[in-house]
Parts: sequence; structure tokens; C-alpha cells
Amino acid sequence: MERESMEFDVLIVGGGPAGLAAAIRLKQLAEKKGEEISVCLIEKGAEIGAHILSGAVLDPKALNELLPDWKERGAPVTTAVTEDRIVLLTEKKAFSAPVAMVPDCFHNEGNYVVRLGHFVKWLGEQAEAMGVEVYPGFAGAEILYDEKGAVKGVATGDMGVTKSGEHGPHYQPGMELHAKYTFFAEGVRGHLGKQLEAKFSLREGADPQTYGIGIKELWEVPAANYRPGLVMHTTGWPLKPDTYGGSFMYHLDDNLVQIGFVVGLNYSNPHLSPFEEMQRFKTHPEIRKYLEGGKRLQYGARAIGTGGLQSLPRLVFPGGALIGCDAGFLVTARIKGAHTAMKSGMLAAEAAFEAIGAGRAADALTAYPAAFRESWMYPELHKTRNFKPYMKRGLWLGSLMFGAEQKLFGGKVPWTLHNSADHTQLKPAAECEKIDYPKPDGVLTFDRLSSVFLSNVNHEEDQPCHLQLKDPSVAINVNLAKYDAPEQRYCPAGVYEIVREGSEAPRLQINAANCVHCKTCDIKDPTQNINWVVPQGGEGPLYQGM
Repeated sequence: MERESMEFDVLIVGGGPAGLAAAIRLKQLAEKKGEEISVCLIEKGAEIGAHILSGAVLDPKALNELLPDWKERGAPVTTAVTEDRIVLLTEKKAFSAPVAMVPDCFHNEGNYVVRLGHFVKWLGEQAEAMGVEVYPGFAGAEILYDEKGAVKGVATGDMGVTKSGEHGPHYQPGMELHAKYTFFAEGVRGHLGKQLEAKFSLREGADPQTYGIGIKELWEVPAANYRPGLVMHTTGWPLKPDTYGGSFMYHLDDNLVQIGFVVGLNYSNPHLSPFEEMQRFKTHPEIRKYLEGGKRLQYGARAIGTGGLQSLPRLVFPGGALIGCDAGFLVTARIKGAHTAMKSGMLAAEAAFEAIGAGRAADALTAYPAAFRESWMYPELHKTRNFKPYMKRGLWLGSLMFGAEQKLFGGKVPWTLHNSADHTQLKPAAECEKIDYPKPDGVLTFDRLSSVFLSNVNHEEDQPCHLQLKDPSVAINVNLAKYDAPEQRYCPAGVYEIVREGSEAPRLQINAANCVHCKTCDIKDPTQNINWVVPQGGEGPLYQGM
């Protein structure tokens, strides 16, 4: 069966804040000029917002620019931040930082606590109302190139391929989607974005991207524990001072509380488990008091790109652009990326609209990175660019140095510190202290499998595994032998398991059906032997406003 094809002016791969903002801006520009522009957006999740997971505290500056009447349109952005706390945790105590000592980047006046999945779903409704063709459940599986080597679109994944690679009884080939320009907005560690970086050497001159893994739960808590608009971030316990990480707790409306824990993936001890650290964190008296008597409703996990300005790749290549977290626009010190993702999509849209109007196609949209340099995004990223490199030096020294840079110099210092790749940081297991994690109680703390159940994850069992091993022997001969199989611990969904049966040699079992698409394995695997690719479209978690 041959693939069918469709033609568009602009194709967008990914239905998050960046992709949807780009689609909306393209339609706005066309309407303003009285012209037509065809825009198609595909999303691998079963519905728009299904794979979205974030804190989230939304800075509305990009939203104000994109849709100034967002309140009248009924945007689900209603819970203003009412209280801001930065808290240092020791094992039993909590110390709030004085407001005067907190750098400006950590303040949240004028921001909103949101369920980003709901916000993205609303953006999708706005895009569709403007005439954007939105297709959830279709994963961008392959980049298509023209005869000159420029990107001409993507192919969606084939459906109905069996685990053995054969065409099953319900096989359907993917669709080829062609466009004058293609925007890649897949989120962190995009499957296609990685390929584009390699093909077009987009990382030449840039630092490696660095990452954290964010593990999040949504709770309904008793009214006595609920503080609408409270935004609290913690650092310190349970992580050791040499490991970057911290937590967030955001109080929404209707007695709902978002709670999450982020661990920098440059940690060195292979015995560390970000999932277990999250569970242990909730037992702290300062955290427990908000959750006791409550009910956990949802669970999920997602990697975040934390490298900042110096880890940004080149943004454009012939025929397309990287936008949002596919490029790495998160402002790590602020723990915010939705506003910068949206703005990047808007800037790329403006460059593409101008190019198409001039009769161009499939060239590099150089106006987009130029506009980024002139926008408010650049100084925001530049001011806090040294945050992650400072924090590599440990909690105490890193906090002191970053605080001094921000409070004394406003981030305007002549030096830029640099990042190194996370997968290079693990030490051999024999050199590291084992960590004794307590058993879950099923009330406040939980195991992986009961957690994954709350993510509504779904994958067809009879399909090729989307977690590919470049060399299966490496999992045992290197990862297990040297690092005690760290994939068993850094995966927050119980996907990777070392199985020992009787006298047989140990083997790695991959429970791909559990995968919540966090991409941590693709990032942290010390041998870079794991390659995450898209499964069939519409699969993975089905988050309800995470």
C-alpha cells in the first residue's frame, strides 16, 4: 500500500504551547492581510493535551500578545498567584527564605497557577476555530526531504504493524504531509528533533543540552489544607547537596494541589531513583501537612530541558525550524517554559508567513533566530544562563553564587559557564553509596505500577518496541556490570527490569506498555544505547489536565 500525501503551507509537528501558538499566529497574520494560508498540526497524543505535563505557573506575557482577549474567550487561567514561598528543607525542618534575599527570577507576582493540559486543550480549540487543521493521534515518525536535502514534511507512523515487523490484518500505511515549511514542536528531546540536529549539525558551537526529570502528582486535599494561589518551591532534603533538584507545590482551584519533584539528570550516583526521592519527599512534615487526608488523582513524569541559552542549537535549517522545548527554551531558574515556547512559535510563524508571502519555500527562516535575539526572550534567558552550571557545584555554593550574580549584578556578568552531557556523569556503582528507600505506605507514598495506572497509559501490545536498543548485549555487559542497571531506577514507570530466572544469565526486560513518554532513558542511559522512537499514534499517557 502506497502512502497518500497532502500539501500545506506550514506543517507543525506537536500540539503543545509552541505548536499551537505558531498555528494561531499564522492564521491571525493571514486574516489581517486578507489572505489564505493552510496550516496543519499533528499531535501524537490521543487528544490535544493528552501528553502535556508541567507545573505549571504561567507567565501570561506571551498569551497577552497572542490573544489579548483571552479572559473573554474563557481561557482556563483563573487562579492568580497569591503567595510565593522558597523553602529550604532539612530532614525534619523547613526554613523559608526572606523575600529580600530571593532573586527576581523566582518571584511570581502577576502569574497564574494553571493545569497546562487544560490550557493547551483550550489553545487547540482556538486554533481549530481559526481554520487550523488539527489531527491528534498522529505521530510524526519520519522526516521527509526533497531532492536538494531540504525538509519537505513528515510521514506519520504506520498503524497495525506487529511486534515481528509484519503487516497485521489492520495495517494502514502512514500519510505523507508536505509543506513549504515544517515546525518541529515535539517537546523535550524530540524524536525527530534529534535527527535534525545531527543531519544539519545544529549543535555545532552549542553546549550539550542538559535535563531534569520532573515527577508530578495531582491531589485533592481537605479544605483545611488548601491555600488557593499558593506557590511553594523547595530545595535541600531529600537530595544530597551535590545533587541538583527540588520540588514545587502549586494550589489550584477546587481544593486541587499540584505537587512535583525535579531531579537534575546530571546526578552521579547510579543507585539514585528520582521516583523514590519524590515519594520520600512527601513524608517531610512541611509537605505532609498539606496532603494528609487527601487523595492522589493523577500521576505522570516528563523530562525538562535545563541547559538554557548556551545549550540552544541553531533554530533553523532548510525547510523548517525548531520551536519550544524541541529547541530548549525553558527558563530553568524560573521553572517556566510555556511563555517562551509560545513566543518562539509566534516568532517562527511570523518569519514563515513573510517568507511564503514573498514566494519562498524550503529555505532557512533566518528571520526567526534574528527576531528571537531582539525579543524579550533573549534577555530573560541570558540573565539566568548560569543557573544550571552554578548548581552543578552543589546546593550551597551554587545557590550562593547564583544569588550573588542576580542580586548584585542583575545577571549582567561578562562570563558564561558551560554545560556537559548528563549521560557522562554516572560513576560506577561500586564507587557509590547505596540508597535505602522506605517501602510505600499506599496512602501518602506509592509504588511505580499503581502510579502508572493513574497516568491512563495505553499501548497496543503487538507492535514493534518503541524503546530500541542499539546493541542488546550492552544492557548486561556494561549497564548491569558497571552501573547496576540504572535504567531500573531512573525510569519512573517501571519500564526496565533485570530478570533472573534460575540458572539463566540475567536479561533486560522492557515493559514498553508502561512508558509515559518522559524520554529519561534516551537522555540518561550512560552508553546512549537506548533510542526512544514514537509508537503508534494516539498511544502513551492520557493526562487529564496535568
